[in-house]
Amino acid sequence: MLRYVFKRLLYLIPVMFGVLVLVFLMKLVMPGDPVEELLPTSATEEQREALREELGLNDPVIKQFGDYVWGIISRGDLGTSYKSKQPVMTELLQRFPKTVAIGVIGLGISLLIATPLGILAAVKQYSWVDNLIVLFTIVGASLPSFWLALMMIMLFSVRLGWLPAMYNGSWVSFIMPIIAVSLTAISATVRGMRTNMLEMIRQDYVRTARAKGQKESIVIVNHAFRNTLVPVVAGIGNGLGMLLGGSLIVETVFAVPGIGKYVTDAVSQRNFPAVQGGIVMLAFIYAIINIAVDICYTVVDPRLKTTFITAKKRKRVKKEVMISG
Repeated sequence: MLRYVFKRLLYLIPVMFGVLVLVFLMKLVMPGDPVEELLPTSATEEQREALREELGLNDPVIKQFGDYVWGIISRGDLGTSYKSKQPVMTELLQRFPKTVAIGVIGLGISLLIATPLGILAAVKQYSWVDNLIVLFTIVGASLPSFWLALMMIMLFSVRLGWLPAMYNGSWVSFIMPIIAVSLTAISATVRGMRTNMLEMIRQDYVRTARAKGQKESIVIVNHAFRNTLVPVVAGIGNGLGMLLGGSLIVETVFAVPGIGKYVTDAVSQRNFPAVQGGIVMLAFIYAIINIAVDICYTVVDPRLKTTFITAKKRKRVKKEVMISG
């Protein structure tokens, strides 16, 4: 098991290196010159050239990339923001709690709502309840997050005046952003739960439990639902990654000072170090989430742990045979 965890952690190296390469290439192809954004229009060409030299923009591309990667490996340095002159890592860590709060709370709400809805839709298959839940998932998956966010602002802030339209530092201003990012996750989780539950309730062991006279609620919860935990865990990982991606739009609409809004503002300002740092951090978080989900598989499904042990024994036997031969 420890070897499996170690291998999964090693996968982070090529994944993050690929992310760094893509992010750095994005910097090269992005239109615009950061020097033009930082200096006034009255600046002379000598001033522009001096700033390019100060920012390292005149260095060869290979040297820029090597310095950037070495700074991350040796010091955890994601560069310095062109606008604030502050370390990008410091600014990201200041905004990280707000992004995590929206993502984690949104995921928790989506699981609390989607799990019973998915089970109910499977148990009541082809009924009006099932049709209504399926319709809800289709509508929820079809609505863009930014459109839903704007409609919520018009209804709850402009017309009713119940909630603040923008982030103001209070917990109330988190309500609409959390709802906006969680609706898509709810729809995806309900569909996945319904599909897996339909497969489980048709299994022989479920029929046997019913034949023994057990209550339907016990059959569904103790026998069918427990065997759908693997896809539920997978849904948690995918849902959290999707919520982190959705925060880029939602945080911008509601002016929440999180990583998403930080990256969006940096793009419009041609603040390349901030864009690179934000994307690298989000990619690293998503990769860690996927590794944690893979490890959790062995907890919720003992058959996977048995597979790892069997594979290990098979390799040892094969090695002993080769030595003896």
